[in-house]
Amino acid sequence: MYTSHEDIGYDFEDDPKDKKTLKPHPDIDGGWAWVMVLSSFFVHILIMGSQMALGVLNVEWLEEFHQSRGLTAWVSSLSMGVTLIVGPFIGLFINTCGCRRTAIIGGLLNSLGWVLSAYAVNVYYLFITFGLAAGFGSGMAYLPAVVMVGRYFQKRRALAQGLSTTGTGFGTFLMTVLLKYLCAEYGWRNAMFIQGAVSLNLCVCGALMRPLSPGMDGDGPEGKAPHHVLPAHSTESIRSSGQLRDAEEKRGGPGTEDSSLGDAPAQACQEKAAHRKDMCAFRLLKTVSQLTMRVRKGFWDWYSGYFGTASLFTNRMFVAFIFWALFAYSSFVIPFIHLPEIVNLYNLSEQNDVFPLTSIIAIVHIFGKVVLGIVADLPCISVWNVFLMANFTLVLSIFILPLMHTYAGLAVICALIGFSSGYFSLMPVVTEDLVGIEHLANAYGIIICANGISALLGPPFAGWIYDITQKYDFSFYISGLLYMVGILFLLIQPCIQIIEQSRKKYMDGANV
Repeated sequence: MYTSHEDIGYDFEDDPKDKKTLKPHPDIDGGWAWVMVLSSFFVHILIMGSQMALGVLNVEWLEEFHQSRGLTAWVSSLSMGVTLIVGPFIGLFINTCGCRRTAIIGGLLNSLGWVLSAYAVNVYYLFITFGLAAGFGSGMAYLPAVVMVGRYFQKRRALAQGLSTTGTGFGTFLMTVLLKYLCAEYGWRNAMFIQGAVSLNLCVCGALMRPLSPGMDGDGPEGKAPHHVLPAHSTESIRSSGQLRDAEEKRGGPGTEDSSLGDAPAQACQEKAAHRKDMCAFRLLKTVSQLTMRVRKGFWDWYSGYFGTASLFTNRMFVAFIFWALFAYSSFVIPFIHLPEIVNLYNLSEQNDVFPLTSIIAIVHIFGKVVLGIVADLPCISVWNVFLMANFTLVLSIFILPLMHTYAGLAVICALIGFSSGYFSLMPVVTEDLVGIEHLANAYGIIICANGISALLGPPFAGWIYDITQKYDFSFYISGLLYMVGILFLLIQPCIQIIEQSRKKYMDGANV
């Protein structure tokens, strides 16, 4: 697992009676916790914001490579999908290396993917460099950002997640404007090169992900294992002194000391060098042993969380939540990828250039996350009720979107999509309600993996439907229907549990 008593904000402290007691960590809900919110905020800007602005580059790729809309959309969907699909596997990196190192490595890989994509010669090249490489790097930086905010907050977790994930909205607005400007001034290739340099800021965000407690994540001085200094009479010194005595006996004992007096300094230097060499070998062996133990423990924790006796898949409500995630995310992603071309088909390019529809979604999305986070934290409000109401509003907006053919009508629907999709900030909170804080990271990794599959298949499916029908309408209707099926999974499962509990009580009463 990624969480332990240190992860959720408690330290062990010896009391006068030498008993282990728990005390709240001073950074929980304050202090460095807000730095973590800021770090996660910028991660969302650089990763999710950039991905939601890929509609700008999608138009450029269509003009450059002259491929079908379905095939070209795979570039954007691969990047989004891989970012989320690798969530469960990034857990292995977090268990082994910690959140900080995982995020820094992810930032470097993401930046490399953007830079290499600037030299693409065809769409298939972009599949590798942008879809897989940049996507995998994004996943390595994204999951630690979400997990660390969950570790640093307890009382105001929904608000903290809401504030940090508003970076998606800010990033979508900023990156859309930035990419449009860079593509117009320097071309899409140089735009991707510059964006790769900007993405290096993910390494800075990762460096801010300080472990919550000593010994956690293995980062920093507090995370390092204590060095055991060998005493003066170590095994090496004993061995060398034993060899020295054997040499004296062979030379004839103490009587030969005067004859060998001149060789003493040379022998001392040789013994010192041999001792230093043995110590270096010992330290290397010790380091390799510690690393091996850490990797084995990290893999076992990761494996047992998904496939062991405490597997999350034994929780039927959580399984229903996974089915919802498989259908939900594509309905949100499809407008971001295809809206820039939809406005061209409706001859609304001039109005859209003044204020892009995707920017409307992004800006209202910010307010939606904050407002829904605040409402969900109210003691008289159920997080699940807020979550479900927002889902119903979003699926209704998806059904209405194809009916709008004016800029004003599309703007209103986009605002509804932006606000209702603010429920993304509640997903970690809802996941925690289902599985508990100790399983949050593993469970959330599975959920974003399911979202990633949805994001991976959604945009190419919409492009494929357009290639067949020459309309985007049917893609919205079909994705909306699948989304509704996912919501029904969430609603049916509690009803089944209530029926089973009632039946069990009835059977117990009949047996009595």
